[in-house]
Amino acid sequence: MGGSQINTQILRARIADSRLVWIAAIAIPLMLLAPALWNGYPLLQWDTGGYLARWYEGYLVPSRSTVFGLYLHFGEDSAFWINLGIQGLATLWVLQLTLRAFEIAQPLRLLAMSLVLVLATALPWLASTLLTDIYAGLSVLSLFILVAHGERTSTVEKCSLFALTAFAAATHSATLAVLLGLCCLGWIVRPFLRGRITVSGLTQGSLTLVVGAAMLLAANFALSGKLAWTPGGYGVAFGRMLQDGIVARYLKEHCPQQQLKLCPYRDQLPATADRFLWGSSVFNTLGRFQGLGDEMSFIVLRSLAEYPARQVEAAITGTARQLVHVATGEGTNEWIGHTYGIIERYIPAQLKAMRAANQQRWRLDFVAINRLHVPVALASMLLAAIVFGGGLRRRPLDDLTLLAGTVTFAVLGNAFICAVISGPHDRYGARMAWVATFVVLIAAARRFSGEDGLRDGSVSP
Repeated sequence: MGGSQINTQILRARIADSRLVWIAAIAIPLMLLAPALWNGYPLLQWDTGGYLARWYEGYLVPSRSTVFGLYLHFGEDSAFWINLGIQGLATLWVLQLTLRAFEIAQPLRLLAMSLVLVLATALPWLASTLLTDIYAGLSVLSLFILVAHGERTSTVEKCSLFALTAFAAATHSATLAVLLGLCCLGWIVRPFLRGRITVSGLTQGSLTLVVGAAMLLAANFALSGKLAWTPGGYGVAFGRMLQDGIVARYLKEHCPQQQLKLCPYRDQLPATADRFLWGSSVFNTLGRFQGLGDEMSFIVLRSLAEYPARQVEAAITGTARQLVHVATGEGTNEWIGHTYGIIERYIPAQLKAMRAANQQRWRLDFVAINRLHVPVALASMLLAAIVFGGGLRRRPLDDLTLLAGTVTFAVLGNAFICAVISGPHDRYGARMAWVATFVVLIAAARRFSGEDGLRDGSVSP
């Protein structure tokens, strides 16, 4: 009788867990896509149009990945809800897989953490927007699991993690650079971690970047006939140097000797990179990237050589500023005429739904949201760094320390890369800050559930 009662209790517990699993599997993607569902249409951003146009225009434009453009084109017939479905499910899967790697993957806990992330971070807004940003944070977690916890995943899961990381790397050069930096750091510290990171794991992680780069080159060739990297790096860097006053200094010192196209307009240059590159400025007058590209790359390279101290100062200042630029919603609650024009030109069947959306009726306002999101993001990044610093005193390092370190360096790397190349923007910070919040939630779950966080999980190199 006693054994029968125990078996009945076990069966009931399993049924309850099964129900919670299904509730989590349905509720979490819906929560993640709540902004788009409320909007009535996927959220758009200024850059969305550039990605959408790649399939139709058949040529390369600066900073617009053809891989992500093809991904969006795949979902056009569903009004891009397939894309959002992929983003929501991929987020759920990566969150669950991360918790499972830490052996705390309970359905109720996953639901609770997801609810916090939905309410207190930019995550649902990233998942609901047709933009590459959602994959920046997801790729950091997927790379971490692939490298540090590959032995806790199945072959199918490894292949899926590999594909997700490679795809993310191909969607944006900054994401690729962050992942490359993490892999390089992994190879540097591996000898000191006593087998915590394996050669095979690091090799697999590094190969995702090779495959991602190959994907981008192949897509560029297929759409444009050119085996070339996505252009625009020098142009975006030029905009950042213009904003920092370096371009004005170079023109002032060299225009008397060098016949540069910008010399007659040096007193008309706008104060910000966004106004120069994307507004009505002399950049348009001189032929944009095609007409001014060579000159911008020349000025960028010469400025790096002639003003190294000023460049270092600008890089440090920009990185510090980027770290505190973490507000949600940048680029979605303003006039995005270029994206509207691309949809009208190439997919007019979606004009009615797009124009009827709350976003296009100016009903998006992030002021109240950011009163919560900004302090949570800043506190999370600080706490993740504290968790990492505290864990460094332990020998051997535990899994949580490795994750906190990975995310801390990803946040710093993202801030440095985006600040140096493009200049500080809230969008760049928000797309990575939510991962720090997730780390803090994992640390809290371990602490309050009685876990000591000292599972080594060590494996041989």
